[in-house]
Amino acid sequence: MSTGNEQKLQERNIPGMNRHERFTQTEHAQNAGAALKKLAAYFIQEKFMVASMLIVVIFGTLCGVYAPSLQSSAIDIIAGSRDGILLPTLVFMLAVYLLYSLSQLLQNFISAHLSQRIVRRLREELFGKIIQVPIGYLDTHSHGDVMSRMTNDVENISTTISQSLPSLFSGVLTIIGTVAIMLWYCWQLALLSFATVILTLIATRILSKKVRHFSRKRQELLGELNGTVEEMISGYHTVVAYNHQDRTTDDFCHTADDLTKAGIRTDVFSGVMGPIMNCIGNIGFVIIAAFGGFFSVYGLISVGVISAFIVYAKQFSRPINEIAQIYGQLQTALAGAERVFSVLEEKDEDMSGEEMTSEPDKTISFKNMGFSYNPGHPVIRDFTLTVPSGKKVALVGATGSGKTTIVNLLMRFYDAQQGEIYINGQNIREISRESLRKNISIVLQDTVLFTDTVGHNLTYGNEHASQAQIDEAIQMSRCDTMVKNLPQGLETVLTGSGENISQGQRQLLAIARAFVADPRILILDEATSNVDTRTEKAIQDAMQKIMENRTSIIIAHRLSTIRDSDLIVVMDHGCIAEWGSHDQLLKKKGKYYELYMTQYAGFSI
Repeated sequence: MSTGNEQKLQERNIPGMNRHERFTQTEHAQNAGAALKKLAAYFIQEKFMVASMLIVVIFGTLCGVYAPSLQSSAIDIIAGSRDGILLPTLVFMLAVYLLYSLSQLLQNFISAHLSQRIVRRLREELFGKIIQVPIGYLDTHSHGDVMSRMTNDVENISTTISQSLPSLFSGVLTIIGTVAIMLWYCWQLALLSFATVILTLIATRILSKKVRHFSRKRQELLGELNGTVEEMISGYHTVVAYNHQDRTTDDFCHTADDLTKAGIRTDVFSGVMGPIMNCIGNIGFVIIAAFGGFFSVYGLISVGVISAFIVYAKQFSRPINEIAQIYGQLQTALAGAERVFSVLEEKDEDMSGEEMTSEPDKTISFKNMGFSYNPGHPVIRDFTLTVPSGKKVALVGATGSGKTTIVNLLMRFYDAQQGEIYINGQNIREISRESLRKNISIVLQDTVLFTDTVGHNLTYGNEHASQAQIDEAIQMSRCDTMVKNLPQGLETVLTGSGENISQGQRQLLAIARAFVADPRILILDEATSNVDTRTEKAIQDAMQKIMENRTSIIIAHRLSTIRDSDLIVVMDHGCIAEWGSHDQLLKKKGKYYELYMTQYAGFSI
């Protein structure tokens, strides 16, 4: 027996394209400039904190640039080449250095707050976007990769804002201030010192291209690795049951090896910038020592100025080195930002439309439906069917015949490329998805419960349900004994989305949840596949009551569950092969007869 997910994947299978290609072929933005511009918009919303940080950075930079001048004055006073009192100069220099240190602490404090405020907004928008995108987006993207964008990519942005950006701002201002004061002291020696900048720019340009390429590659592989882990954990029983541990480990190790290589290359090219910049800086010190001594002998500058120049040269090279070193971090953050914004730019699911008519009777009409998940591979072909109000219609057929897709189209998880669906003559394209789904309850084969109390899970589709409605739903779904045996009854918290109860119990709760929603249209997609035969019979009896006066569509592989349906529709390759009651279809000896004989007589026709 195939699961609902397996059926859905078969219905939308793309020949010649593997899972990895489907998940990664259109995921990667390339324009870092555009990502930076979009990220800047978040800083504009925090104008006060950005302005405060800039003021602190400017003040700290002024202190850092001014302090070596005081050191130069003190040395010249000691050497006797300058008039002045030494002690006040030293005290003033100490005060400037203390203020510089204080500004650094305040800068870190502000940047940390700025980082968390921006990242909080990013996370909120990203999560809000993920729950608003069409179902098709999450069906065709690795869940692990989406989670990686929510966690790793956003965290990289946070780290960059809190650590790298303040260093970048202060570094740029320090370079400007240092250049100005060096030119003022001795423009000849300053120009000689600046010659090393050319070497720095060349080295940075070469290495930065490598860093950007491998940082993007690392983020892509990290998303793929998270997807592999998430898939393995969720399907662990299947992996073990089919002895695929070794193969799964090999797949994981292959991706992990590629990630390791990309990570090593990123770190190597990022890390090598520091030593190269230090080497270039040492060349600058040699130039200052040689030519500064020469200029001092001829009286162009004093010894104190040479001392200041050495400090300024270090101040000049330090921010350049820092900028070169954080460039890799900036590229990693921009690569992450590109991936985050690629999700934020996805179109929201269209929720516009009118309200569904309020008549209690709901007749559903499918007219000439045609649909394909991927162009050239139709899943539904010329499907026409009327489900009368208050009647129970069953869809049966082989896996991949399009049964679940019909439900997806009715729920407007997808919109058909051809044909129309009407409810009481009202085109569902004109009905808002919210109004449509309020009138429909669905119980899937793959039960989804949330980490919350049993009571809150039951009222998920009807938050205003009374206790009487909840109790009635529990009794009708035959899970009253189970709820009573739970430690805290309805207040029992389901951990791990219901992992502390059995699969059958989870399915019973899902059925009860649909009962609480009190829908006009009820969809059951293999709703009793995970319960035992005795419980299934009890649930079937209870369902007869709740399905009274409700339009019901049932998808089933167990033909015993749909024998009493008002109409049974047999689907084959997206088309209706035959329809009728159970007895009528058996007399025809067609597709339904083949399915029935295969399932109950023990042989295939």
